[in-house]
Amino acid sequence: QVQLVESGGGLVQPGGSLRLSCAPSGSIFSINAMGWYRRAPGKDRELVAAINSGGSTNYARSVKGRFTISRDNAKNTVYLQMNSLKPEDTAVYYCNAEAAVCNRCYVQDYWGQGTQVTVSS
Repeated sequence: QVQLVESGGGLVQPGGSLRLSCAPSGSIFSINAMGWYRRAPGKDRELVAAINSGGSTNYARSVKGRFTISRDNAKNTVYLQMNSLKPEDTAVYYCNAEAAVCNRCYVQDYWGQGTQVTVSS
């Protein structure tokens, strides 16, 4: 069973930066879109940023200009560079990938276990 493994979360002061990384734990044949979601306490999960296999990106309005999503296709890894962090960015961040584990396999959604990002002074 393939899982996505996130790293890079933690506690940071307002205005600081963090970089999240996410990669699959097992063998993946192909990955289409990859993205980052977050869930803040008492709120629904929301899309933060996404990137397709061609490198086109999409951002939530609240993070545009502060966050940058990128991917390394050779490593099947997606990154989220978060700058100018605000207390309202505090949430559990989840990695998502639309992937197939073999040549004739269906594309499925895979999720990470989540990593906590806390922005506080």
